[in-house]
Amino acid sequence: MKAIVGLGNPGYEYHLTPHNLGFMAVEHLAERSGVGITRREAQCLTATISLANQDVLLVKPQTFMNLSGLAVTKLLTKYELRVDDMLVLVDDINLPLGSLRIRRRGSAGGHNGLKSIIGVLQSDEFVRVRLGVGPDEPTSDLTSYVLGPFSDQELEKVPGLLDRAVEAVHCILQEGASKAMSRFNRRLASPA
Repeated sequence: MKAIVGLGNPGYEYHLTPHNLGFMAVEHLAERSGVGITRREAQCLTATISLANQDVLLVKPQTFMNLSGLAVTKLLTKYELRVDDMLVLVDDINLPLGSLRIRRRGSAGGHNGLKSIIGVLQSDEFVRVRLGVGPDEPTSDLTSYVLGPFSDQELEKVPGLLDRAVEAVHCILQEGASKAMSRFNRRLASPA
């Protein structure tokens, strides 16, 4: 079994914010499989689906972002999963909105959710799909940006990004992270 963990903050006020793009991505996976992520366990909401001929656990930690590692650790322990059985979907302020980057391992890159997971698990040996949420215009208050709602213009880019995230997850499960990286880690064309 593989665990696909989408990072976000619980609560309606965070629903359509850049920082919840990980939640949106696992919800998109669930919708495509015709399930809801509603089972409560180990401080998470979960659902089980079949994807790329594998049993997959979709996970939305219900701690706030900076405590994600606590919930993730409980869940991995409950299911007797290794760190490398986990794939994390996470927003990335350093990538332009709509872009996607897959990494096999690495630092938290300043992301508090990843920092929490790496800190509690004492390992960065898990694949992560970084979903770009960088603003079009420079902003001095990144916290307010990622916790504030997407603008209508930004929201137009989200469905395409979620579709690509689902394709990337499928590719990772079916063909491995290296193939997925070569296929998906490309720069988006700049608008003319």
